[in-house]
Amino acid sequence: MNFKSITFFVVFLSCLLVSKAEKVEVVVEGATSIAQTDEDFICVTLDWWPTNKCDYDQCPWGQAGLFNLDLKNKILEKAVKAFHPLRIRVGGSLQDQVVYNVRNNIENCQPFQKQDKGFLFGFSIGCLDMKRWDELNEFFNQTRAKVTFGLNALIGRKESETEKTLWVGDWYSHNARDLMSYTISKGYKIDSYELGNELCGVGVSARIEAKQYAKDMATLKNLVKEMYPNPKTQPKVLGPGGFYDKKWFDTFLDASGHDVIDGVTHHIYNLGPGNNPDVVRRVQDPFFLTQIAQTFKDVSNAIVKFAPWSGAWVSESGGAYNSGGQLVSYTFAFGFWYLDQLGMTSVYNHKVYCRQALIGGNYALLNTTTFVPNPDYYGALLWHRVMGSKVLSVTHKGSPYLRVYSHCAKKEPGVSFVFINLSKNTSFEIDLFHDLNLNGGSPNFEFKGHKKREEYHLTPKDGNILSSIVLLNGTPLELSDSLEIPELKPKLVDGLKPISIAAHSIAFVTIRDFNAPAFS
Repeated sequence: MNFKSITFFVVFLSCLLVSKAEKVEVVVEGATSIAQTDEDFICVTLDWWPTNKCDYDQCPWGQAGLFNLDLKNKILEKAVKAFHPLRIRVGGSLQDQVVYNVRNNIENCQPFQKQDKGFLFGFSIGCLDMKRWDELNEFFNQTRAKVTFGLNALIGRKESETEKTLWVGDWYSHNARDLMSYTISKGYKIDSYELGNELCGVGVSARIEAKQYAKDMATLKNLVKEMYPNPKTQPKVLGPGGFYDKKWFDTFLDASGHDVIDGVTHHIYNLGPGNNPDVVRRVQDPFFLTQIAQTFKDVSNAIVKFAPWSGAWVSESGGAYNSGGQLVSYTFAFGFWYLDQLGMTSVYNHKVYCRQALIGGNYALLNTTTFVPNPDYYGALLWHRVMGSKVLSVTHKGSPYLRVYSHCAKKEPGVSFVFINLSKNTSFEIDLFHDLNLNGGSPNFEFKGHKKREEYHLTPKDGNILSSIVLLNGTPLELSDSLEIPELKPKLVDGLKPISIAAHSIAFVTIRDFNAPAFS
């Protein structure tokens, strides 16, 4: 064998190793849906954190907190408008230290101040004046956002003298009543109220006993019914907004009473602390990613048992806690974790999934300084636009590094998929099979479409998953000169061909002529 032949063989072998394709048969059970999300499943948080919220020698929140955020920023406005509508949660760790200066009776009404002792999270009480509340609601109205407002659940209580971090006493609802009254008088729309942040179970910096919390939820429900007597426009009541603890949640739901809680909310930070060097490996590890499914299943089971009239919500999820993974959360790689979370929660019948945060911290959908969208923004927007509310069962026997989720398509007939390829070296060629039999007795039928498929392939710039630049069908997604969000156009592909999923990529695929009883 001459030198040229050897060189060609080595190059050919290297290409095979780098881009080897694995054929996978994906089976969709279209006879019936297995779960259902809210139409506005995608949600983001606007947080209270001030500029001097710092973790691991960095302060990544900048001017993104609710007291500081530039609500006139055109990129911010257009980024929210693109969802039409986007669900926004107003809340976070400091919400239980916010008072509302409705009556102008709070002297020196100021935002949070850094405090070394005597306050939670190292910050003082923060005071929301109605001028800022007006500005926030003008923004929500302008962008057509759906608003969930997190109420201060510690107001009126005091710390226990015998148990550390335990807060005792009834919730003082008068300040919330004043805020609701003002909000109604101004015609501001609130979709839901959530009571408290991370006060359940063992809590984070404070905690409340489950039966006391249930009592307070009933107080909030009665207040909402009184203030919003029309059932058609009455905001939903959500809680407890913290980390799942089976004993605490079971007691809480059992004691809450019938039809009190409309949404059972919980938080997810399963990647560890933001300075954990293992975050980038974890977001690519299918076995690690799957571990959290048990929590989603447990929350859903608790609701079925104790509060079947309500639904499960993830009301905050940032992956890595303490402001997100320093070198990962704003990159393409984080989309592996984020979109997989969206898929798993939808399978386990969660109605809403709220990302931490829209802007601020390392895990934000928008860059905290420039407001330019990070890669996950486009993944969230595509999910919102192509994945409908009905969830389908989808399985395959291929590599665990290929994650697949399927929903009925949004708005128009058809089925939509999200394919997440966690593998660095393996691409996949997908053949679809359609199982219409409820009893599993008949064979699956291979599906070949006659209409063009709509495909959106997301890849990182230069193949680097730690890049903050994402490509759609090979073209970088960048703001226009007039700061418009780029149009997300699909690639139209022959429906008779297999679906090709590149290594380290994410693809949304919609097939319009894939019909099933579940769609009706």
